[in-house]
Amino acid sequence: MRILLLITFLSASLISNAQPVFSGEDLSGVYQCDGQDHLEGLYKGKVTIKLVADKSSGEYGAYQFKLEVPGFGEYPGHAAAQGKKMAIYFANTDLATKEFGTGIANFSKNKAGKWAFKKFYYEPEYKGGNFGTETCTAQ
Repeated sequence: MRILLLITFLSASLISNAQPVFSGEDLSGVYQCDGQDHLEGLYKGKVTIKLVADKSSGEYGAYQFKLEVPGFGEYPGHAAAQGKKMAIYFANTDLATKEFGTGIANFSKNKAGKWAFKKFYYEPEYKGGNFGTETCTAQ
C-alpha cells in the first residue's frame, strides 16, 4: 500500500511539473525581406526562423533566428514569441561592427495564406545608434 501511494505521489509530482505542449502558431520558415535602415538605407535580405519545440510551451514559442543581408553579412540570433508577436535578438557575425540589436515583429497571413511580418529594430551601438524596419514574406 505504501509503495502504491509513493508511486502515485511521484507520478502526480512529475505531471504537475510538466510544461504544456506548444500550442501556438508555428512561425517557422524562410522569408524574403525588404528593409529600411536609418543609416544604411534600403536593403534586401533573407530571414530563416526555426521553432525550438522542446523549449516552447503553450502559446509561447522559442526560435532560432538568422538574417542574411548581401554586403553586410549574417545576423544569427534567437527569438521568443507569444502568439503572433515576436521579440528578436540578432548580432552580426563580424563583432567589430558592433551591429547587434533587438527587434519586435508582428505576424499575419497575407492574401496568399503565407506568413508575413513587419519588424522594428534598434541597434544601440552601431555607428552611435541605429534603427529600422523590415517587411518580410514567407517564400
